[in-house]
Amino acid sequence: MSSCAQEQGIAVKSQIPLNELLSSLLAVQPSDEELFGPAEKSASASCPHCGFTLEQFRKEAVLGCPYDYEIFEKPLRRLIEKAHNGKTTHCGKIPSKTSTGTKKQIKLITLKQQLEAAVQSEDYEMAAQLRDKIKKYETKKDEADRSK
Repeated sequence: MSSCAQEQGIAVKSQIPLNELLSSLLAVQPSDEELFGPAEKSASASCPHCGFTLEQFRKEAVLGCPYDYEIFEKPLRRLIEKAHNGKTTHCGKIPSKTSTGTKKQIKLITLKQQLEAAVQSEDYEMAAQLRDKIKKYETKKDEADRSK
């Protein structure tokens, strides 16, 4: 598909392999002291389950075990926020075969995020409209749950 687009003169956004993206982002990451603070560094520097260290992650761009996500939560969160323009929740496409209930839950989460953003930017009129939409969705959801 991209070759066809290129033939038509349409700019195609190239995909960067995840390991290259992580490596480039890790190259400008703060030190362990900046991420964990001096007191936390020694306690959080390696995983007690697999022994994996933050330094190994910086070199290899992979984690050693599932517990590493919790152990290295602070640097991983910052890395993910940086890679995704400050977003740490999925906001991409929804599979077409997703159930109606799931789609409604996603819509409700999106509305709540928009409400939070409106309040933070002090757009209270928009916040009130979003609040009302959220109440409508929650009421419909409660009615649907009761009818089951």
